[in-house]
Amino acid sequence: MSKQQKNEFSEKLMVSADGQLRASQKIPQIAKPFVSEKALKYLDIVEKFVEEECIPADAVFNQMIGTSTAERFSAHPPIIEALKKRARELGLWNMFLPKNHFKEGAGFSNLEYGLMAEYLGKSVIASEATNCAAPDTGNMEVLAKYGTQAQKDKWLKPLLEGEIRSAFLMTEPDVASSDATNITLDIRREGNEYVLNGSKWWSSGAGDPRCKIYITMGKTDKNNPNPYKQQSVVLVPADTPGVTIHRMLGVFGYDDAPHGHGHIFFKNVRVPVENIVLGEGRGFEVIQGRLGPGRIHHAMRSIGAAEKALELFVARVNDPNKKTFGKMLSEHGVMVDRIARSRVEIDAARLQVLNAAVAIDTKDAKFALKEIAEAKVLIPNMALTVIDRAIQAYGAAGVCQDTPLASMYAQGRTMRIVDGPDEVHLLQLGRNENKRAKFLLDRLTRQKQTSEEMAAQYGLKLKDVLLLDRVASEKAKL
Repeated sequence: MSKQQKNEFSEKLMVSADGQLRASQKIPQIAKPFVSEKALKYLDIVEKFVEEECIPADAVFNQMIGTSTAERFSAHPPIIEALKKRARELGLWNMFLPKNHFKEGAGFSNLEYGLMAEYLGKSVIASEATNCAAPDTGNMEVLAKYGTQAQKDKWLKPLLEGEIRSAFLMTEPDVASSDATNITLDIRREGNEYVLNGSKWWSSGAGDPRCKIYITMGKTDKNNPNPYKQQSVVLVPADTPGVTIHRMLGVFGYDDAPHGHGHIFFKNVRVPVENIVLGEGRGFEVIQGRLGPGRIHHAMRSIGAAEKALELFVARVNDPNKKTFGKMLSEHGVMVDRIARSRVEIDAARLQVLNAAVAIDTKDAKFALKEIAEAKVLIPNMALTVIDRAIQAYGAAGVCQDTPLASMYAQGRTMRIVDGPDEVHLLQLGRNENKRAKFLLDRLTRQKQTSEEMAAQYGLKLKDVLLLDRVASEKAKL
């Protein structure tokens, strides 16, 4: 794209033919101080690219991958490469790598990318078109942060260029993988090689013929007294002998082809020792460094999915062909109420996600554990609620292939499990919140004593202080 074409494209972003505010003008006031001029410009470019090119291409992509299983998992629709070329021309490439932590990215913060990822989440293929699709994003972060130079040259470089794709293999079918200490895939060293035996499932991305590398977690030292030092992460080329994709898993009946979610067997799979990431026994360190930002990326895109569902909802209730009982659906109070609640919930959730992004930008993902956990729990549930309202407005059309809502709901429901189920994050949040118990009981006791002293100054004796008496009693038990 020439400089003149880029300028013309940018100028068009400043004027909205339909009178709607551009993305850069819709940033929450509380987030504006954290957004650079560069990010403002590219945020508008992202919005225009997604709305005018990616969303229309979604239907074309779906038709291109075919109908039979064999077709769907061997397909690479050419429209993807066309959109990738277009995205690179516009400078929309690898936006997810935060500038504070990685030199390989496009130079945006987590918060700035969060605003962009919201728009990417409105399209099936926009994330891949901009090389910002999971699980490649998290895998690239792992390689950029922990990889050796040789590992970066062999795997990170082609991933950054969008030449190959990757998968992340942690979850296993025979254990409760929400507790990663349960992981059992055996990784045994023999000379200059590691030998892997076991199975993995929900290996997202493994179905794509362009998937060339599996970032795999297993146990190298199952007898280590520290359960968090037993695991390691190794790089396994997808074509390594002994690797078998047993089956592709469906998500509420959707196969997500050609990306897919594989159930993979490892039988005496051998990889060189230099394929270890960071070192033996450091698997937890690697996956925590990967999953923190990944959880935020999912939340960011889920905000976009909720926005799209609300747009479809509003369009449906204002369709003059869909009157009920002599009225437009928008004239029924229940629908207007649901639209209003959806607007409130989306905007509140967005602030929570951006707050988590700022916390990561301030230091790192470990520093933002609380905020990340809150986003991981809140946003998928919010998105499901909004999507469900839209489905209800569409009736039967909402649960079939005539709208994207059913697929969006399936994906949204999966987000409550991906990267750790709600229960894990709630347990962490609840335990940390409960640590304040003694402090709170002490403070309430002091407040009770102060109230009694104040009352005595006026010759009064407090009544109806049963709650505070109970507080004192509970404190005594601690």
